[in-house]
Amino acid sequence: MPRDHRPAKCIRVLLAEDQGMMRGALALLLGMEDDIEVVAQLSRGDAIVDAALLHRPDVALLDIELPGASGLDAAAQLREQAPDCRVLILTTFGRPGYLRRAMEAGAAGFLVKDGPVEELAAAIRRVLTGETVVDPALAAAALGAGPSPLTARECDVLKASVDGATVADIAGALHLSESTVRNYLSSAIGKTGTRNRAEAVREARQQGWL
Repeated sequence: MPRDHRPAKCIRVLLAEDQGMMRGALALLLGMEDDIEVVAQLSRGDAIVDAALLHRPDVALLDIELPGASGLDAAAQLREQAPDCRVLILTTFGRPGYLRRAMEAGAAGFLVKDGPVEELAAAIRRVLTGETVVDPALAAAALGAGPSPLTARECDVLKASVDGATVADIAGALHLSESTVRNYLSSAIGKTGTRNRAEAVREARQQGWL
């Protein structure tokens, strides 16, 4: 339908997706819906809040793994700074841990990317009415998986340990002593049932705990 035939009040959508082809395709397909208008397209997580304050979207459609800041971090920031914007997480990674974290961050919905665009458009409309929309299979998996066993500080240490960071590097970045860092790493390795910190990071990411 030509844009000038759209309803007077369209649902304004902010779209954050780091893969350009996927972002363009989603924007194009959603833009074909009579009552949806994509008002901002972003490739970085750390640009989401500023764009939301500028464009005032009704719904923010966010990927999780974005450069600069994750979609989950951005969801929590939007809850504080743009509370009228409903957040819908759309991700390739249907992990129970991600779902739990998304709900804790204030997201109104969580869908995986392999669904039809009609389902996504319907979800956008539903979250705007106050509903919570979650992929049914993922919701069932999340109920059975239980909460993350890792503390917030253990997660911080695991995140800081990537890219070959030494214990001293981690300690400096997090303002902790090296012995404290070793204790957190040891605890995280034990809780994830792994043999070393690289495996602990991999397992925690796989479960959606990081």
